[in-house]
Amino acid sequence: MSSNCSLCRTELTSMDTLLGENKLSDGGILCNKCLDKISYINQEVLYNLSKFSIDDIVNIVENKKTEQNQPVILKDENLPIAVNAEPETLSKEVYKRRKRKIKNELENLNANLSAFTRGEIKELPNLIPEDEKMIGITDAQFKNTLDAGVLIATDKRMLSVSKSMFGSAKINDFHNDTIKSVSFVTDPRSPIIKLHLEERVVEFECYMDKEDAEKFYDIIRPIYNSPSIQQKPQPKQVATTSPIPSGEIFAQLEKLGKLRENGILTDAEFAEQKRKLLGLLE
Repeated sequence: MSSNCSLCRTELTSMDTLLGENKLSDGGILCNKCLDKISYINQEVLYNLSKFSIDDIVNIVENKKTEQNQPVILKDENLPIAVNAEPETLSKEVYKRRKRKIKNELENLNANLSAFTRGEIKELPNLIPEDEKMIGITDAQFKNTLDAGVLIATDKRMLSVSKSMFGSAKINDFHNDTIKSVSFVTDPRSPIIKLHLEERVVEFECYMDKEDAEKFYDIIRPIYNSPSIQQKPQPKQVATTSPIPSGEIFAQLEKLGKLRENGILTDAEFAEQKRKLLGLLE
């Protein structure tokens, strides 16, 4: 058995085999970092890795590079408007000062975030300057994606941050002047927060905590919905209940297992988050 990743050729570690080898159809193995990057390009890899050979993986990477060299055509889809994978680099002093400020704001907001958001929270000092105030935050991800993260409201903008365990952060800005209104779709499993922009609607699923999502929406609704919109009677939107793909839930459970194995989560925290995720399968 090879002790190196078939793609990047780095030596495999115990973390790469903690939940089983990332084995390819030709016997090769991917490290977790490469698997994370490839599955972001093609989610099928995440669920059916054993059907792909290293040649298939290389082709996926090469095709992605080719696409990146082509002109970008924006479509009316639920996709990020802009992605910034390299947040601002700060001095240690500024980072610590911003971190203290953000910690105080999270405490004042009684933020109720899942264990999955620890990576995103660490990014916030790089993203939110000292003259910008957080007024709300909740677990949220782009609809129909695996980009779990947080949705943040400040006094100047809405901000989504998603950081995978092995990749860089994906950051999306929605400045106040680009948001025409917001809406909330009730769903017993996964309520949806919609940002109505000038040319399209961006949707976020909030499957970790329904009540927290409603609380967050109550904060942003009076900011982005004009009085005329609020006073006009509108039929209540109710989404048809559709189960979250089990593969997505199991992927989150695997991440939880890694966090516990590395001492980031206590057994109690692991059990609580596991209970919430398994409840979505019912």
